[in-house]
Amino acid sequence: MNDRVFIFDTTLRDGEQSCGCSMTVAEKMRLARKLVELNVDVMEAGFPMASQGDFEAVNLIGQEFGGLTVAALARCHTGDIERAAKALEKAKRPRIHTFIATSPLHLTHKLKKTEDEALEIAIKSIQLARRYVDEVEFSAEDATRTSPASLVKFSKAVVDAGARIVNLPDTVGYSIPVEYGQLVGQVVQALAGRAVVSVHCHNDLGLATANSIAAVQAGVRQVECTINGIGERAGNCSLEEFVMALKVRNDVLPFETGIVSQQLFPASQLLTEIIGVGVQPNKAIVGRNAFAHEAGIHQDGFLKERTTYEIMHPNSVGVPSSLLVVGKHSGRHAVVDRCQHLGFELNAQQIETVYHRVIAACDRKKWLSDQEIAEIARSV
Repeated sequence: MNDRVFIFDTTLRDGEQSCGCSMTVAEKMRLARKLVELNVDVMEAGFPMASQGDFEAVNLIGQEFGGLTVAALARCHTGDIERAAKALEKAKRPRIHTFIATSPLHLTHKLKKTEDEALEIAIKSIQLARRYVDEVEFSAEDATRTSPASLVKFSKAVVDAGARIVNLPDTVGYSIPVEYGQLVGQVVQALAGRAVVSVHCHNDLGLATANSIAAVQAGVRQVECTINGIGERAGNCSLEEFVMALKVRNDVLPFETGIVSQQLFPASQLLTEIIGVGVQPNKAIVGRNAFAHEAGIHQDGFLKERTTYEIMHPNSVGVPSSLLVVGKHSGRHAVVDRCQHLGFELNAQQIETVYHRVIAACDRKKWLSDQEIAEIARSV
């Protein structure tokens, strides 16, 4: 289906590379079960060569979850690929995801190899991986600082060698949407449907989700992302942001995913519980304030018609309800609404008294709890 975008979740692999966010095998299994409920298409379960724990996680996840593709990461090294294949040998739908850097910067300073040498290694690695699994993905590390001509050359060669997915990562979050769309679009055109073209965007400039959307508009049909946008340095494309952008703005982004969006908030909460690292309050979709309103004008509009200030229903992403925060910017309508929810029916004079006492209290502290509001209303 031309309009179907496949979601490749790498929370268990790249997400785990966030400083302080590593997970045990048992924790990975807990999150994997939620990712199955979320209905991701591909779950990258780990990097088997990195540790015994990653090997075990890939092995167990591959055995237990047969309804989706389970991927294991491997550098373009024989040992890595064989280790990944071993971890995936009991998986029902295995994928080996192998990579090598393609940019002049990485080739010169990190790999100390020529482009032709790297290309030869990539081809041999794809051929080796295909001996073990049918589905092989190739990533051109640092693709956005690689010339378009080189990317096309690598992409065609690895597809000829047997790769079914070609991933073009913005490894260091360097690209901007219009530039990235043009770059990946050239590869999409060059491959002409012979392989799925994928992207993996990092958020160093805060553009990971925007770049992923631009890539899809250019013909990409797999997006690699993580719950809460966690990952190396500033993180990856946020799965919840990307999915809801397509869902809310389907009028201009006529694509679909298989994600069960009502599981987005529960998945976010579970990840936070497991790694002990939450999201900032104003994080889109899953942040504490994503469906909270404090300004009086916003609260008044919201109470009259929710869609004046909410472009999606909180239930659509698994958030129980919107929240009217009573703070110093709140208006009378919000204070009255909260008092009614707390069981207080106030006359006009009482409303004025309660309102002014609430605002005065909020000048001394950031916001009031339901208990504090009830105490004020009771006293009046």
